[in-house]
Amino acid sequence: MAPQGRQEILEGAMAVAHAVARCRPEVIAAYPITPQTHISEELSTIVADGELQAEFVKVESEFGAASVCLGASAAGARAYTATSSQGLMLMAEVLWNIAGMRLPVVLACANRSVSAPLSIWCDHQDADSIRDCGVIQLHAEDAQEAVDQHVIAFKAAEDRRVLLPVMVNLDGFLLTHVFEPVELPDQALCDAFLGKYEALYKLDPGDPMSFGCFTEPDKCMEGRWMIHDACLRSAAVIEEVSAAFARTFGRNSGGLLEEYKSADADTVLVAKGSICGTIKDVVDELRDKGRRVGLVRIKTFRPFPRDRIVAAVRGAKRITVVEKGGSFGSGGVVTPELKDALYDAGLRIPVSGFCVQLGGREVAPDGIQEIIDRVEKGEQVHYEYFRLKKAILPDLVP
Repeated sequence: MAPQGRQEILEGAMAVAHAVARCRPEVIAAYPITPQTHISEELSTIVADGELQAEFVKVESEFGAASVCLGASAAGARAYTATSSQGLMLMAEVLWNIAGMRLPVVLACANRSVSAPLSIWCDHQDADSIRDCGVIQLHAEDAQEAVDQHVIAFKAAEDRRVLLPVMVNLDGFLLTHVFEPVELPDQALCDAFLGKYEALYKLDPGDPMSFGCFTEPDKCMEGRWMIHDACLRSAAVIEEVSAAFARTFGRNSGGLLEEYKSADADTVLVAKGSICGTIKDVVDELRDKGRRVGLVRIKTFRPFPRDRIVAAVRGAKRITVVEKGGSFGSGGVVTPELKDALYDAGLRIPVSGFCVQLGGREVAPDGIQEIIDRVEKGEQVHYEYFRLKKAILPDLVP
């Protein structure tokens, strides 16, 4: 099917705002933080100009933004917010509540480093830091995917088999502030695809119920398990919704994974986000030289697509994870989860992990090439902060 909609040259953040508007949220709560601000600013303009009938709430903090969305969703409204970095950290307490109350709020995270030291540039430490709170996480490679994944996010979140918040991750500045061709989804198709949100449970004086109330020890564990179970079941829903999106809009922007020239690859790289574009360029170059290299791109990080990723890398001789985050004092974030999945599947494929681009440090194709060269020469890396400038590191041990 041919893509449906009109292609425009738009800044990534503005394109996301217009895509969100086509999803017709009834309540939008926002607090500015770089590099997310343009999403909220553009949405406020769209609402002020009368192009979207929604309540736009200007709040005092990201904690307030998440809280407004929680209340709006609990009252039966389709709710949306966007944030980044420290803002996401400030939302964390409320996001646990949103997930625990099974409220299908959608939010965007313009991925940015978390302080300290202060950096406004892109890495994935913010999203990685809330991986355990029940929020489904999608990762876009480019602005078009960020647009499309918002439509998918609303549909998946509101599916009654899921009813969990969904966060669309788009790399700060690398996607939010770059102008590129983007096709916005047609409004009529969006309306038909999403339909009107009808809450399964909501606050209603005529039918009172409680949300997030006090739970005794003999029930709390079951409540947590229900969040876990819904998150696991969401994997099939995300695949189903993504397939329906592709049929309706003509683009394959969703799903759990993308397998790029990895089916017969000896060396498979695993990554998520915009860096995958650079990795694909290196893969293409090495393929032209006869080297069997491929990429498995994680589109959905929560739920972690264990079975799919194991199937995708099963034939590899070596696997290298390239990620923009780390767990201080342990190692990586994606790397150990992949190792865990392989171990449970009985696969003993060597896995190396490389932490790149923290604080927005550029990783050019030659860096990806170096990583591939090293692992193909037999080096196995537990987890390495790639290309540290050791000359500027202080001697911290007296």
